[in-house]
Amino acid sequence: MGFWKNLFSGSDTSSAPIGAQIDGYQSAGSSDRPGINPRVYFSTDRDIDLYELEELCDAVGWSRRPLRKVKKAIQYSFLVVSMWEMRGKTRRLIGFSRATSDHAFNATIWDVVVHPEYQGKGFGKSLMNYTIKRLRSEDISNITLFADPHVVEFYRTLGFMSDPEGIKGMFWYPNR
Repeated sequence: MGFWKNLFSGSDTSSAPIGAQIDGYQSAGSSDRPGINPRVYFSTDRDIDLYELEELCDAVGWSRRPLRKVKKAIQYSFLVVSMWEMRGKTRRLIGFSRATSDHAFNATIWDVVVHPEYQGKGFGKSLMNYTIKRLRSEDISNITLFADPHVVEFYRTLGFMSDPEGIKGMFWYPNR
């Protein structure tokens, strides 16, 4: 019942002020404006401004994808997680991930992105821990992902490993 409740509830948020615990991570941020305490929070709301997501992906150098396809990917994902920084009434998308699933045993995490200003500060780890926690809460036991070579070590620190049985992923690409 938890999956259906999550699917139709539309959103879930979890937040903590910067400088407080965020899923086991002590952030080091501080406000640059007196009286404005920034917070970082997670959301599973799928109603994401696609242009804001595109800007986030641009910031890390990802190639652009058609927005209609990005919208469809989000719509048909099992889980969508966005990470936001809130300063006063202004919110900024600083991280994103999504997962597809068979809704029973397996999920694959895709499109993990954290804005460069927040990389190396534990925010990516918090985003992944939150994503994994949400998948595990739906009783998904086999979680996979694909990683570019330069981020493999990051995922290893989170407990991901190459298939211990030596199975290699295979890919089919259409003829060009």
